Amino acid sequence: MSAGLAVCLVCGEPLDYFKEAQEVTCRLCGKKETGHSICTAGHYVCDACHRAGGVAWIMGYCTTCTSKNPVEIAQALMADKAVFPNGPEHHTLVGAALMTAYANAGGDVDLEKGLAELRKRSLQVPGGTCGFWGTCGAATSAGQFYSIVAGSTPMTRDPWARTQRLTSLILGRLADLGGPRCCKRTGFSAIEVTAAYVGETLGVQMEMPEHITCTHYPRNKECLRTACPYFPGPFPS
Repeated sequence: MSAGLAVCLVCGEPLDYFKEAQEVTCRLCGKKETGHSICTAGHYVCDACHRAGGVAWIMGYCTTCTSKNPVEIAQALMADKAVFPNGPEHHTLVGAALMTAYANAGGDVDLEKGLAELRKRSLQVPGGTCGFWGTCGAATSAGQFYSIVAGSTPMTRDPWARTQRLTSLILGRLADLGGPRCCKRTGFSAIEVTAAYVGETLGVQMEMPEHITCTHYPRNKECLRTACPYFPGPFPS
């Protein structure tokens, strides 16, 4: 499998996306389903196969991590070969990094139980939501984290409202930056917005770097480069 670039995990060829879902068969597990992308050689890899190793790595790392810095945690998670340049494993990664930093910074949450609940919720979010659903998996993941620690349910009042506000702020930030998709760019943005919001609304101050610098751009041919605030200089104004 090609773990190095944002390409087919089977053969390394670029991915083609289609607007309407088509019947596809996962080349790795044989599952038949509908999907929105195959590579130029015709291979399809389902979300479950794509993120299995990454999600397992994320859960294991975060359970024992002591950092209060969600960006530091996210960077460590992204550096592992089990986390691909883009993919639905990031729908778990963003919330898990925030949950871990929040707990280590004194947030009122049982980390093990919180991560377990986040995992269940995040696995329900398919790949490609940023383009097909009108919402990004990074924003959803951050919202899942916040809903857990704030105690939001469909029947709560203030926690429900605050969770919606957070995801709206993240999506506004992502819209300002523009596409195409980059799970590192959207992930860093979601973490930045959420860390500040948690400090304001929950009073828990996570540690954050002065500037986030991405090291993953060589693996993403769609990188916005100097138009991205995380590109390693010169930084956009």
